[in-house]
Amino acid sequence: MLRLTERRRAILAEKFGDLANYAVAALVFGQAVGQDSFSFGVGVAGMAAWAIFMGAAYLLAGGSR
Repeated sequence: MLRLTERRRAILAEKFGDLANYAVAALVFGQAVGQDSFSFGVGVAGMAAWAIFMGAAYLLAGGSR
């Protein structure tokens, strides 16, 4: 099992938050500015990816305590 120090957990939580924002930007907002029609499935996948990564960031930051 991987053991992380508090500082490393904080850094990893911050990076998961960044990754969540990149995922929603690419999958949702990228479609809005693109020339193709908006795909509801890809939009939902983007929101789901955002929720998963933000949940991981919350747990890594110690939000469940």
